[in-house]
Amino acid sequence: MTTVDMHSHFFPETWPDLAERFGTPDWPWMNHLGDGNAMVMVGDHEFRPVYSACWSVDKRLEEMDRDGIDQQILCATPVLFAYLRKPEEAADCARIFNDAALDMTAAAPDRLFPLAQVPLQDTDRACREAERAMTDGHHGIQIGNHVGARDLDDEGLIAFLQHCATIGAPVLVHPWDMLGADRMSKWMLQWLVAMPAETQLSILTLILSGAFERLPRSLNICFAHGGGSFPYLLGRVDNAWRHRDIVREDCPNPPSSYVDRFSVDSAVFDDGALRLLVDVMGKDRVMFGTDYPFPLGEQKMGALVRGSKRLSGDEKRIILGENAIRFFGLAPIDTVDRANQEEEFQP
Repeated sequence: MTTVDMHSHFFPETWPDLAERFGTPDWPWMNHLGDGNAMVMVGDHEFRPVYSACWSVDKRLEEMDRDGIDQQILCATPVLFAYLRKPEEAADCARIFNDAALDMTAAAPDRLFPLAQVPLQDTDRACREAERAMTDGHHGIQIGNHVGARDLDDEGLIAFLQHCATIGAPVLVHPWDMLGADRMSKWMLQWLVAMPAETQLSILTLILSGAFERLPRSLNICFAHGGGSFPYLLGRVDNAWRHRDIVREDCPNPPSSYVDRFSVDSAVFDDGALRLLVDVMGKDRVMFGTDYPFPLGEQKMGALVRGSKRLSGDEKRIILGENAIRFFGLAPIDTVDRANQEEEFQP
């Protein structure tokens, strides 16, 4: 059985000085602190502490081996998207970080696979960069869940998703630039409340707007963090669809009927929540993901799925690897015998 972590992130160890390159302030940069630790900065403000697993292939492989992870898909962190910048600047950023991802994964091509970013605020540029990235060896595209006030039902974003289906590029939707900043300034509430809400908002936007009626079924699209709030509030949405015409005016079918149009990752950090997620989405629509190597990610990768008391062995096998292999078109690798890992990873 090949175990695939399909949701992990990277930062290059270095990248060009973007403030100098574009002549505007408040771009991300890396402040290395020594001993493999660094602080990601946005202008003069601290954004996130990170460590060498973000950029060191050796460190990443060491920790993957420690936790029994055979393959990992990695993508940039949303702070690098540059969606609110000039389109030509975002396109330049996409090339910089996409090429950095290719350089990093080339060091372990059978184990590490990159997803690209695109200048999503400009549909034509986004489509061109997606094509370039897929040709160069990326295995899909990561996008943010909105561009300013434009949600995923925006015509330009729908056109981009249609293009991804045409060129066979899987899409991972990651929340970013979360709502409610003024009311959620403490205790990481933007990550704990607003981030799951952003993902639910994106999924419901695609469903209730009728966008899924216009997107081809060949589109492979996945939402991070277990679909956010969506799986746990789907009954509320179906109830509203049945009883309020303004909910169903653009949505011809019950919202729950669209769960076969997208996938989610398994990063929910609770066995009961994972069981509910699989019950709602189906075992073929949940892929193992960790949000590695960040503090809000799964610290012992695979522990939740492997140690689950509520999933069957068949469900664990499908979620841990088979779904991602199919979704991203990966070639599974020969793995060591992990017959006793479930006992090792008891929660």
